[in-house]
This record gives sequence, structure tokens and C-alpha cells, in this order.
Amino acid sequence: MNKPLIVIFAAICLDAVGISLIFPILPRLLEDVTHTHNIAPYIGIMTALYAVMQFIFAPVLGALSDNLGRRPVLLISLAGAAINYVIMAFAPQLWMLLLGRAIAGLTSANISVATAYITDISSEDRRARRFGLLNAMFGIGFIIGPVLGGLLGDYWLRLPFIAAAVLNGCNLLLALFILPESRSPSGQKIDLAVFNPLRPLRWVFSMKGLLPIVLVYFILSATGESYGTCWALWGFDTFQWNGLWIGLSLGMFGICQTLVQAFLPGPATKLLGERWAVVVGIAFACIALVAMAFANQGWMVFAIMPIFALAGIGTPAFQALATRQVDPARQGQLQGVLTSAISLASIISPLVFSTFYFVVQKAWPGAIWLSVVVIYGIAVPLVLLGTRTAGSTQPASV
Repeated sequence: MNKPLIVIFAAICLDAVGISLIFPILPRLLEDVTHTHNIAPYIGIMTALYAVMQFIFAPVLGALSDNLGRRPVLLISLAGAAINYVIMAFAPQLWMLLLGRAIAGLTSANISVATAYITDISSEDRRARRFGLLNAMFGIGFIIGPVLGGLLGDYWLRLPFIAAAVLNGCNLLLALFILPESRSPSGQKIDLAVFNPLRPLRWVFSMKGLLPIVLVYFILSATGESYGTCWALWGFDTFQWNGLWIGLSLGMFGICQTLVQAFLPGPATKLLGERWAVVVGIAFACIALVAMAFANQGWMVFAIMPIFALAGIGTPAFQALATRQVDPARQGQLQGVLTSAISLASIISPLVFSTFYFVVQKAWPGAIWLSVVVIYGIAVPLVLLGTRTAGSTQPASV
């Protein structure tokens, strides 16, 4: 593996650790600053605010990475994340927490720029495997982060945010001193139209075969938001988990996810093709979600994790499918569009899922996972019918 890949994967892993540190203790933090136990809506609001800022600014940063280079945009995003965690570490009031999340959303270009970076330095037949490794680095981060966050949070509620700020500072230094640029800046005058957050969506309609890709991305991203919004709440309400056990459950998922993402996406894509790899992944997710909805003991969640992680075999294939829809010079713009789709889903779905969870919280918290299954069901025909043109090419080789 070449040096730029090692550096970008290490940076993504550290970023995932910083993000996942706060998951086990965010509900308790919101209880502390709002002085109420009904904090599900606040979690939805915080998540949606992050997504609103990401939706507005991610396309801008994606286009800027095409124009100015990947490296400076990545450095800006890492600096913003570090500032966010410092603010959250010492915020005594809700508005300060919201300010921190807004800053993080504004600079959250890590994923789109990292994906464009890998696209720059990878041939088409290697992209699915490398996207799988990229997701595996997130899995490693999610093994370490939640467990460490749960331990630190049980010791002192604000300590995980300080740790996240330190990790993002290290991440920033790593990128600053080691990471090379992956493409020469174009040096062209920046088109002010890129500052319009709706412009990428208009670009989608002008590209044949791209709309179904973005639509599926939107739906799958909406389902993914349910976990970050409701996992800690569900774990506490159903199994009375503390921060450590919430962290351990997320860490267990990280272990399973890492193994799947590191070894299976390439072979799965070669065997099934890109579209069917996505469908099989959705099937595994639905089986796990139904089991989670009816689980009444904590050990059942850990037993389900390997099945749940197998859902990840389709994500890298779908990313590779998307990258082949545009030419290399517009990969940063494409990633900005996909990030916009993710952000739109992240604006809507946390509010929807947190509201639904508040409704079913006392009667049956596990019902939240059945709502996710319903949404996955909508995605399946879109994958099979809406991406037939895109999926008619040969499966990516490993």
C-alpha cells in the first residue's frame, strides 16, 4: 500500500474515533444542559443542525477541492472538527452545544474529500476494494471510540470531548506534515455559483443515470441516521445500559464492520455485481433490525452484530458504481453531490426518527427498528430498477 493511502486511512480512522467518542454520553450531556429526561427531540435537532450546515457547505468544499486541491480543504475540515469538540467540552448551555455542532457541520468535508482523494490515486478496478478499506478504517475507529468514550464519560461527562479535540488535533498535524496533494489545483477562477447549495441537485438532473444513484444514496443515508439518533436511547430504555455498555455495543459493531469491510466488498462485488451486492446488504440489515426490534436481553444485540455488519458489503460497491458516472475531473463535484444527498437525509431523518422514538419510547422502544426496515424496503426496487443502466457494466474486479 502506498504512503498517501496509509496517511488518508490513518486520518479517517482518527476522525472516526473522535466522532464516536461522544455517542455513549450525548444523551446524558443533553440531560445535564437541558435539565430534562425527554431529550430525544434535542438529539434530533442537534443531528439535523449538523446536517443543515453540511448540506449548505459540503458542495462548496467539494468543488473547492477540485479547484484548489484536496489537501487544503481537508485541513480546514479537521480544524473545524477540533474547534467543535473544544466548544462542546466546556459548553454550559444548549445554545453553545448547538454552535459547536454548526461549526462541525460547516467544515465536515472529511468523507467527501477523502473519497475524492482515493479516486484520484486509484484505477477503476481498485476503487471498490479501497473504498472498502476506507470504510474499514471507520470500523476500527468505531471499535476504539465508543468504548473509550463510555469509559471516559462514566468518569467525567466532558472528558470524551476533550479526548476528541486532542485526537482531531493529531489528525490535523498528520495531514499537515505528511499528506501529499493528490491532484494539481486547476488555478481557475472559482465560479460563485458553487455557493448555491441547490446547484448540485440541478447537476444531478443533467447527468443521465445519476439521479437513481443519488436517490438510493438519499434513502440509505436516511436509514443510517436512525442508529446515531436512537441507539444510545434504545440501549438505555430497553436494557438499562450505562455509557460503558453502550460503548461496548458500538465497539462490537465496529469489530464486525471492520472485518466485513476489509475482506468482503471486493469479492462480493465480483461475485454478485454492484447492484446485487447492495440488495444483499439491505437484506442482511433487515434481518438484523427485525431481531433487534424484538430483543429483550442485551446479549442478543451482541449475537446479532455479525449479521448486521454484513449489510456493509454493498456500500463500497455502491460508491464505486457512483464514481463511474462522471469523468475524473469532476469526482470532487460528484462527492459533493452525494454528500448533499446524505445531508438532506440527515436533516429530515433525525427529526423523523427522534419524533417517532418519542412516541414509541414507553410502549415499545424496539419499534424504531421496524420503521427502518420499511424504509429499506423502499430502496430495494430503486436499486434493482432505477440503476439498471449504471449497473449494466461488468462488476468491478478486486
